[in-house]
Amino acid sequence: MANPMFHFFTILFFIMFQTISAQTIAPAPAGPTNITKILEKAGQFTTFMKLLKATQVADRINSQLNNSNQGLTIFAPTDNAFATLKSGTLNSISTQDQLQLVQFHILPTLYTMSQFQTASNPLHTQAGSSDDGQYPLNVTTSGNQVNVTTGVVDTTVSNTIYSDNQLALYQVDQVLLPLALFGAPPTAAPAEAPAPSKPEKNVRASDAPSGSSDSSTDTSDAVAVNGNTLKGALVVGVITAMMMSVSCL
Repeated sequence: MANPMFHFFTILFFIMFQTISAQTIAPAPAGPTNITKILEKAGQFTTFMKLLKATQVADRINSQLNNSNQGLTIFAPTDNAFATLKSGTLNSISTQDQLQLVQFHILPTLYTMSQFQTASNPLHTQAGSSDDGQYPLNVTTSGNQVNVTTGVVDTTVSNTIYSDNQLALYQVDQVLLPLALFGAPPTAAPAEAPAPSKPEKNVRASDAPSGSSDSSTDTSDAVAVNGNTLKGALVVGVITAMMMSVSCL
């Protein structure tokens, strides 16, 4: 008969071995994703990094990536892209508009390069809904090339900076300027010309100016009446004379 103590130590040893093995095989947790560190390592994105920090969008991105399963797609303009903007462009807009500008470069959905081929335009950005026509962002593909248009600028995705199962970070060589902030203001419709006034048709004789055609008409009518009266008197005179001649015979 087996010794009970032997069974006890055997089982205890097995449990300890399994515990130690599990602790050894388990992978170490990955460090938290940090968007600014990724951009800093990639280089040439200093201006975009400053905007991400100044608007506190960087903190929101890091929090979302590390505390949820929701994916993100970010278009990162290079420093050269910002350098090509008209001088004072960023300083000419308010802090709120700078926030909208940064959020316009972020899609609240993960898109791989191949998924852009089947994406439905316009794409929604964190700057707001594109259904109102203010923040439309459209993509088209040609082979492996992805074209991005905002209604103000057209550019292409020139490089994949970083990609995992939750974040896709793409390089663009122009700043994506939204139509709502940098588009031409709508042209006002031309005012309708006032309808021409119609002349009065019936003008009273008393209202007509002297020498007008109405006065001439009245004068000609009076002459016609007087002429008819004279003709009638002559006819009566002739008839009377003829009757007197007949009576004398």
